[in-house]
Formats: sequence, structure tokens, C-alpha cells
Amino acid sequence: MPAYELNFDGIVGPTHNYAGLSRGNLASTRNAGSISNPRQAALEELAKMKFLAGLGVKQAVLPPQDRPDVAELRQAGFSGSDAEVLAAAAKENPALLVACSSASSMWAANAATVSPSADSADGRVHFTPANLASTRHRRIEAAQTAATLIRIFPSASHFVHHDPLPPDRSDEGAANHTRLCAAHGQPGIEIFTYGRVPQVPAHPSTFPARQMFEASDAIASRHELNPWNTFLVQQNPGAIDAGVFHNDVICVGNENILLLHEKAWVDQARHLDAIGRAFDKIGGGELHIIEVREAELPLQDAVQTYLFNSQIVTLADGTMALIAPEECRENPRARAVIDRILASGCPIRAVHFLSVRQSMRNGGGPACLRLRVVLTDEELQAVHPGVLFDETLCERLVAWVNKHYREELRPEDLGDVNLQAESRAALDELTDILNLRGLYGFQRSAG
Repeated sequence: MPAYELNFDGIVGPTHNYAGLSRGNLASTRNAGSISNPRQAALEELAKMKFLAGLGVKQAVLPPQDRPDVAELRQAGFSGSDAEVLAAAAKENPALLVACSSASSMWAANAATVSPSADSADGRVHFTPANLASTRHRRIEAAQTAATLIRIFPSASHFVHHDPLPPDRSDEGAANHTRLCAAHGQPGIEIFTYGRVPQVPAHPSTFPARQMFEASDAIASRHELNPWNTFLVQQNPGAIDAGVFHNDVICVGNENILLLHEKAWVDQARHLDAIGRAFDKIGGGELHIIEVREAELPLQDAVQTYLFNSQIVTLADGTMALIAPEECRENPRARAVIDRILASGCPIRAVHFLSVRQSMRNGGGPACLRLRVVLTDEELQAVHPGVLFDETLCERLVAWVNKHYREELRPEDLGDVNLQAESRAALDELTDILNLRGLYGFQRSAG
């Protein structure tokens, strides 16, 4: 059945800042304490979406979350009015306030894991919101993410919404999930990459492995996937220690293309052989595996440029384009790898370098900013229409950002009680733009 891949991009929130909260994310740590530019960050993301829409790629948006998260601060023991809670937290526990002010929901690849109806036994699209249990600033996102997905994908006859997994099964969402297929509407192969598994000695020694085997296994089961077309592979511990905190920093797939570094997985050659044989059995045709050697692009350069965090998108003529961060153009080794890919005769025939510098400085490239959702025509008609991206929505969102977002945000500004009022005013107006009124708790409590 014909289907489309929609990129649901996370709108960058008004509190976008550089707090260095993500251990193992080298860019996040390196830029901790720097001055951020929320307006520029949001406009860069919208410009990326507009460019992709111009290529004919279907786009949609996921709204940001309400930050600072005053409810989380209250659970930590702070009381009084919102202003009093924020002032006390800024004075007594600034680290907690910073965690509760993160705009990290912008990285929609961590929002959930999604399996299309072509892969699931019940013929519906399955969503499991990520619990993001490995970091405090992100685990507070799960409940709102679940509520947002239910509002955007409301039809029970087309969509299945699972609860986030319990926190003892750490799940980081689609950033550790790859799907291969002959075409988006055809049954595919789903690859889940995990970093943590009991009783296996090969674990990273410097940085934590976030995705647990038990989480990946549970999601594959609850999404009713064919076990013969489902692969659970272990992330290379050495890659994690090099700064590959999510698998999408070192591997990306699209239809019959799999682009990955030679140090992406443990026992990689065996897994690639098995995946190739499974792809052949589902009638996928030729599978193009592009394995980049360490000698071509050392892990250090892969992490610095986020080459593998590029988006690979299918165009109307059946060819593909690589949507790469500007950093790949500037790095000679990354650019040489891209030139080799373009000359190889594979379906990737074009590269477009886009600037998402504000996100990159926090360790998120183009692919981090979007959640991929494959939908048939009928399923697309069941999506909440207010989030579907077009020229009119783009213009409204650009004007909205320019109206509400600060040009600069310093770490000490997170204690400014005015920031919450500014952010909520922005989100309140956004729900009118997207026709999602009542999405946020502060709206429901005021209503």
C-alpha cells in the first residue's frame, strides 16, 4: 500500500539553553554555560522544515513542552507561588532548576519509537513514548510526550498508543531504531540498537550506555513485530565512549539504504549479513549497505560532524537526498565520504548542507530534530491537521517565534521569573495556531 514518511520536527522551545546536562554528549558538555540564542535555534529548525517541504518531503510539527517545569520543582519540595518556587530553586538548587528548564524535547527522535502499520500484526501504527530514564532533565518529558501524541494521532482504529516503559527499562526512543524496506508502505525490517544488557561484559567504560536490551525487546513485542524481521543489536561500547550516546550519531537508514560506521555495532559483520538475508526474504530488492571505515572517518570526526545524523529522504522521483549539517561540508574527511556516496551509484543522488548550529552545539543534528512516522493516505487523514506543515503554517510560526523568543539566554537567566511568563504566553498562542488548545497543564488549570 502506498505510504509516506512524515518528519515530525520538534519545535525548539523558548528556554533553549546550554546547560551541559547530557553526560556522554560531547558537544553538550563542551558548550555548557555558553550563551544560547533561542530565536535563532527555532528559526533554523523552521528553515530546515521549509527546505525539506520544498523538496516534496511531508513535514509536521511537535510542540515544545512547558518549561521551566514548576510541577517537578514542587515535587522536589519547593512551595508557594510559581514565582516563589522558581526564585527558591534558583537560590537553593540551581542544578535542578536548570534540569527543569531544558528545551530538550526539541530532539523529537527521542520522543518515541514508531512502527508503521505495514510491520505490525494488527495493521495499526504503534507508538511507545520514550521514558528517557537515564537523564533527569529528559525523563520529565515522557508524560507530556504521551499526551501530545494522543492528541495528534487520536484515531484508535489507526493508531495504538502504549504507555512509556517503566524506568528500570531505560528507553531513548527512535534515536536507537532504524527501519529498512523496499518502499515506505511495504513490510520492513526494524533494527533496535541497545547499549546495556545484563551479563554481557562488553560495556562502555567512560560514558553510560542509555538504551537497555530489555527496553528494545519489550517495544518490539508490544508493537507486534514479526520476530524474523526484527533485529536487536548491541552498540559498540567503544563508540559510546567516543561520544556516540545514541545510535543515530553513527547509523542512519532509509528504505534500501543503510549508512553506518564500521564501529557502530558489536559483531557488525554478522548482523549485516543477517539483515541482508532478511531484506532479501521480504522482497526488498537490492540493499545498499554503506559502511564507512575508521580510516576514512575516525569516530572523532563522526561525532564532531554528525555525518550519520544526517537525514536521508526519499524524493518524488524515487531517488534520495542526504540532508547534512554544515559541519560536514567544512570537514574534509566527512565531505570526502559524502562525495564517495554520491559517486557510488546508490539511490542517494544529492546532498544539501543545512545550518542547525544552535542544535549542534547541544549535540543534536538534523536527524535528532525529527520523529519519522510512516503513514498511508487513510492514516494521514486521521492525523490532527493543525500540525501538518505548509507555507501558511511556516509563516505563522516564524512570526510567532519572532514575537515571543529571546534573542539570547544566559545560564543565570533561567532563574528569571519573567521567563516562565514569556514561555507560557508563547505556548498559549502556539496551541491556538496548531488548534491544540488545552494541551498544557497551565491551560487546563486556568480553564
